[in-house]
Amino acid sequence: MRYPVSRIALVATLLLAGCSGANARVSSAVDAGGTGPAGDYPMVLGAPFVVNGVTYTPADTLNYDSVGYAGTTDAAGVTGAHRTLPLPSYVEVTSLETGRTVLVRLTQRGPMSGDDLVSLSAGAWAQLGGTPGSRLPVRVRRVNPPEAERALLRAGSPAPARMDTPPGLLSALKRKLGIVPVAAPTPAAAEPILPKPEPKAATKTPPVKVEPPVVKTAPKPAAPKAEPAAAPSKGLYVQVGAYSTRARAEAAAKATSGAVTPAGKLWRVRVGPHKDRGQADAALAKVRAGGYADARVVTAP
Repeated sequence: MRYPVSRIALVATLLLAGCSGANARVSSAVDAGGTGPAGDYPMVLGAPFVVNGVTYTPADTLNYDSVGYAGTTDAAGVTGAHRTLPLPSYVEVTSLETGRTVLVRLTQRGPMSGDDLVSLSAGAWAQLGGTPGSRLPVRVRRVNPPEAERALLRAGSPAPARMDTPPGLLSALKRKLGIVPVAAPTPAAAEPILPKPEPKAATKTPPVKVEPPVVKTAPKPAAPKAEPAAAPSKGLYVQVGAYSTRARAEAAAKATSGAVTPAGKLWRVRVGPHKDRGQADAALAKVRAGGYADARVVTAP
C-alpha cells in the first residue's frame, strides 16, 4: 500500500524527533526540503519536557507574544531555540533596550537551562545588536512572513530589519517584564556663575620679631555704619544680576565695574548709566564676555 510522500515525511519527522530528544534540531526529513518552501514543512512539536523542574508542552500557538530574556546558542544562520513553538516557525525578536526588531527562524528546542525565553544564533544576535556574552530583555512575537523572507532565512541569510519599536511601547513592554525605568533627577535652577579669581603668586613672609604684648585698656570703637547704596541715575544700564547676599553682589560688581543697589530682599548689580543704546549694547557685550550670560539692558526709573 502506498502512502503520500508528505505523510511519510511526517512519520519520519516524528520518529526522529522522539528519538533525538527535546534539544534536537529540525529533523533531517524537514531539512531535506533545502531552501525551498518544502523546508518549512511539516512543523514539529514533540513531547513535553522538563527544564529546571518546569514542564514545557510544545503547542502551535498562532498569536504567541511574550517578553523575557534572550541568550545565545551555537547554531548557524539567523536562527533560534524556543521551548514551545513549532519547529520550524518564525518570530520577530525585539530588543527592549534599543527597539531594534529582527526576523528569526526557530529550528531548535531550548534553551535547556536557565530561565531565558529564547536562545539566538550568532547571526541573529549580531543583527539584533547584542553584546557577546550578555543577556538582552526581548519581546518574542510569532509572525507569518512572506515567502521571500522565509527563503532568505532558510538559506542562512538575514531578512531585512523591521521598523524600530517606538519608545512608548518599549516602556510598556519593560513594565510587563518588571523593568522599572529610573527617572532622571530634575536639575536645580543654577545661579549665575561668577568668574573664578586668578590665584595669586605665593610670596615669602620675612620672620617677624615677637615682642612681649602690651595690655592696654581702651574703649571699643563704635562699628561704622554702612552707608546706603547710591540710587542709580536715570538712563540705560546693564543689569548684571540680582543676588541674595551682598557679598556675592559686591563680587560681581567688582568683576564688572558695576554698582550694588538694594532691591527688596535682593542686591542688584548694574553697570552704567549709558548715554545711548549703542553704548549700552557695547557694555552688555563686555559683561557677557566676562561670564555673565544672563546680563541685559534695562532702563532705570
